Amino acid sequence: MPFLSSDRWQRETGSGTDLPRVFVAKVKGVSQLSAVDARALAAGLRTGMALADARARLPRLHAVAADPSADGAFIAHLGDLALAFTPSVALDPPNGLALDITGCSHLFAGEAMLAARLQKALCAAGVSVVRLAVAPTPDMARALARFSPANPCFAEDDALVRGLPVAALECAEDDATALRRAGLKTIAEIADRPSLLFTARFTSAFTAKLARILGEEDNRITPRGRRVRYRAEQRCAEPVASHDVIARLLSDLVVSVCEQLGERSVGGRIFTGIFMRADGVVRRIRVETSQPTRNPDVILRLYRDRLEALADPLDPGFGFDVICFEAIRVEPWIESQGTFNAQDDQKDKVAQLVDRLSTMFGRERVMRLHPLDSHVPERAQTMLPAALSAPLQEWGQGALQAQAGLRPLLIYARPHPIDVKSDANDRPESVRWRRVTHRIARAIGPERIADEWWRPASDYGTRDYYRVESSEGRRFWIFCGASGDERQRWFLHGVFS
Repeated sequence: MPFLSSDRWQRETGSGTDLPRVFVAKVKGVSQLSAVDARALAAGLRTGMALADARARLPRLHAVAADPSADGAFIAHLGDLALAFTPSVALDPPNGLALDITGCSHLFAGEAMLAARLQKALCAAGVSVVRLAVAPTPDMARALARFSPANPCFAEDDALVRGLPVAALECAEDDATALRRAGLKTIAEIADRPSLLFTARFTSAFTAKLARILGEEDNRITPRGRRVRYRAEQRCAEPVASHDVIARLLSDLVVSVCEQLGERSVGGRIFTGIFMRADGVVRRIRVETSQPTRNPDVILRLYRDRLEALADPLDPGFGFDVICFEAIRVEPWIESQGTFNAQDDQKDKVAQLVDRLSTMFGRERVMRLHPLDSHVPERAQTMLPAALSAPLQEWGQGALQAQAGLRPLLIYARPHPIDVKSDANDRPESVRWRRVTHRIARAIGPERIADEWWRPASDYGTRDYYRVESSEGRRFWIFCGASGDERQRWFLHGVFS
């Protein structure tokens, strides 16, 4: 938006003039043009020109004091309007916006329709001229929007950007002067030369900027978000050193934050207490829950467990003068109606137990088995911290089927070699494991499991699994495997409890 300052001034004042308008700011004691309108640009005035030179060239001139803060507020307002087209909107100072429209263009029947509707929305907000460019990388889009004659401009590769002048690099004035003296006028003339020629003369930022404009490097935008802070703070008139008073203040702050979470129908997963001592020392204590919560009693109990587990206890010293509490990670809260099913209460109690154990002993020391989508037993589960909110997927037919009793709850990481005596039908009659022979009373199988062709082959090849029970009542999970031309070998993979 090349005339954003003029559009903002016109929008605020509502008055107009036929005189060219410029915006003036002091730079090292000299009044310079920080922005111009369309009439001043047509008359040959440019940003960075001294006001005295501008008046010498165009005596009839309307000079207005620049207001960067007002321009910034206007850009932020336009950025909020652009959120209707994509959730990823970033400010591109001094007069631009950067939008990541990946996955959004189909909602507007293509990139051309999205650009047209965005241009219409910005013009309705008071912007006189909007120059648009759609390109694979943000820097390429910025260069095309500012220096390409086409508007809007759609680029799929670096063909269009190579024809832009060297000013599109937006490098320092000394660097631009050196490029012009060397006879380089377009980006293509720079890109076709070895990068070593420019690395020795210019900074690394120059070569990085060139790579980004050509699309060889991708520097994603950082969207501006409206992050809601769930925070409560207590400033003490006198530093507080009593642990009872500190606990009471923290309890009030936790209740306040939980009320804020309830107003937005969310629950907290990660909470941080910040204790600022009078001598400038700041202590942060963090707790994490496996499920979203806004129950003050649960959070306070976790904090007490955390304080007791600290190797360095919370020392108030000369007292805390500021105590803060905030929820730094929140998730949607799903309201559920209580039932008479005792299993639902048991799940909540297990989640609370996991939270307390993880708080006291550390998240990485409390683990839980999670199922993976694989038929190979040793690949069908993994160990992850139990504080994670939910399993990666439900225990199904393709995983271990442990809940149905078809698999042992725990299996050996490396199957144990065993000696098996089979009958005429190749069904196991006896198993010798750890120098003890077990006579088989019942055997169920075989269940054939083959290697997954899209993953590295195991050492056991295609396996035939049997669930066997000895005459003493012990139940084993054994298999017969062969890889390549090797003879069949028997292994014990798990024991049923």
